[in-house]
Amino acid sequence: MSLTLILILAAVLVLALYAALIYNNLVRLKHTVAKAWSNIDVALKQRHDELPKLVEVCRRYMRHEQETLTRVVQARGQVLSAQNAGDLRSLGRAETELRAGLDRLFALVESYPELKADRGFQQLSQRISQLEDTIADRRELYNDSVNLNNMRLEQVPDVFVARFFKFQPAELLEFQDARKDVDIAKLFA
Repeated sequence: MSLTLILILAAVLVLALYAALIYNNLVRLKHTVAKAWSNIDVALKQRHDELPKLVEVCRRYMRHEQETLTRVVQARGQVLSAQNAGDLRSLGRAETELRAGLDRLFALVESYPELKADRGFQQLSQRISQLEDTIADRRELYNDSVNLNNMRLEQVPDVFVARFFKFQPAELLEFQDARKDVDIAKLFA
C-alpha cells in the first residue's frame, strides 16, 4: 500500500469520525429539547389538573363572577387543545389567555375575604403559583435548549451533517404579553 493511499484512508476515517461526533451531538441536542418539552408538559398537566379544583372552590363564593370563572375554564380548554395538537404558537396564545384569567381571578379574590381565608383556596392558589413558577423555569430551560439546538443546526460544519440527516429546528415557546404589568383597575371595571 502506498503512503498516499494510507493518508487518504486516514483522512476519510478522521472525517467520518468527525461527522459521527457531530451527528451524535445533534441527536443529543434534539433529545434535550424533547426532554425539556416533556418537563413543561408535565407541569402544564399538573396545573390543569389543579385548576378545576380552584375554580370549584371559587364558584362556591363567587356566584356573580361567573364570567371570570368561565374564561379560566375556556382558556384551560384551549391550552389543552393546543397542547394535544402540539401547536406551540397556539399554546403560547392560550397560555397567555389562561394567565390573564388567573390574574383576574386572583385580583377578584381580594373582594372575598371569606374565600381568601378558605384553607382549600389558599392551598390551591399556592400550588398553582408554584406551578406557574415551575412552568416559567422549565420554559426558560426549553427555550435555551431550542436556541442551542437551532444554533448548532446553522453552524458550519454541523449544518452539513444536519441537512444530510434532515434535522429540523425546534420552535420556541413564547407567551404574549408576559412582560406586561397587570392593570388592577381594569380588572375590576
